[in-house]
Amino acid sequence: MLRFRFVPILLLFCASAVAQERTITILTDKAFDGRGGVLRNARIQVRGDKIVSVGKQTGAPTPATYDLRGLTVLPGWIDSHVHITWHFGPNGHFGEKNEPPERATLEMEGNAWRTLMAGFTTVQCLGSPEDKPLRDAINNGVVPGPRILTAITPLTDEKLTPDQIREFVRKVKADGADVLKIFASRSIRQGGGQTLSDEQLKAACDEARAQGLRSVVHAYKSAVKATAIAGCTEVEHGSLTTDDDLREMAKDGTWFDPQVGLVIHNYLDNKDKFLGADGYTEEGFAKMQEVLPLNAAMFKRALATPGLKIVFGTDAVAGAHGRNAEEFIYRVRDGGQDPMAAMVSANSLAAQAMELDKQIGSLAPGMQADIIALDGDPKSDITAVRRVAFVMKGGVVYKNSR
Repeated sequence: MLRFRFVPILLLFCASAVAQERTITILTDKAFDGRGGVLRNARIQVRGDKIVSVGKQTGAPTPATYDLRGLTVLPGWIDSHVHITWHFGPNGHFGEKNEPPERATLEMEGNAWRTLMAGFTTVQCLGSPEDKPLRDAINNGVVPGPRILTAITPLTDEKLTPDQIREFVRKVKADGADVLKIFASRSIRQGGGQTLSDEQLKAACDEARAQGLRSVVHAYKSAVKATAIAGCTEVEHGSLTTDDDLREMAKDGTWFDPQVGLVIHNYLDNKDKFLGADGYTEEGFAKMQEVLPLNAAMFKRALATPGLKIVFGTDAVAGAHGRNAEEFIYRVRDGGQDPMAAMVSANSLAAQAMELDKQIGSLAPGMQADIIALDGDPKSDITAVRRVAFVMKGGVVYKNSR
């Protein structure tokens, strides 16, 4: 089924290549600029893959390529943490060993398509070797999907010496990674204890910086503070962290990507599909159930920490792709985040954390033409994030359900 669904999109790719300098005009009566501002009666012009102007529409509306009045327009969302290649196998279970490779490929492409249709035009995959060919296929117009930044192979071996860790980081860079992923803690299903020493963490993050890579760290408990002190770029998850750890991240300028609800709810809803795979046990699911309300409480404490830079990330795994926006709802309803702040965390803030804020995350001239529109206003009804009516990525329209 996915094979047929991709055909019109591939044709659209070809058409866009021929007419890439055509000017597209978008009319909207309400747009979020990605930085916390609201634009009224805006007229957005796109040429090729870039936004060339954002101005106020005066007088009678001029002819438009896309009239998005009545919708809420905003930059394409950025998800700072996904596992886009994870999927359920032919028998409906995660981690099946005998899946035909062509089926796995279609599942991964399907995940990319669903993610794009949900309004996410950029994602950070953390990480799997299969991310790289998918990233490259999307970049080359072979299949449609969000812009992918990938860690390819994460650092997991706690037995490596600091010199061996530096060598590992150099290899990851040579392999084409966009970012370094580090596991400094066990899974929350295994208690979340720290696995890398402070010296190992510093070696990894120092070498990443030397290689021009950002470093994002899977960290719980004591590993959160250790990550910040080591000068790493970003902490992922942060469950069971203390107020002192949160203050340390703020002091050191460490980006924070916590998850409030989607990933654990998705695991619990799909428990039978994960049980039996490596690391997924009854005890582990009990631990996830236990930590679920603690994550919401931790997120509230994070929001109350002055200067802490919080970005949007879902840790979307099998079963969650295309439902990434549900994390907005958990953040607002259970975590107490202001809806506009939640939008900004997936736009300009996430772009800054990825060092891409001159390219994505805002509606402004010179930025990539990543533009989405919602049927509803998430400021007054956060469930509007489920109703994505329009998706443009790099000047190409993939969805227009007006």
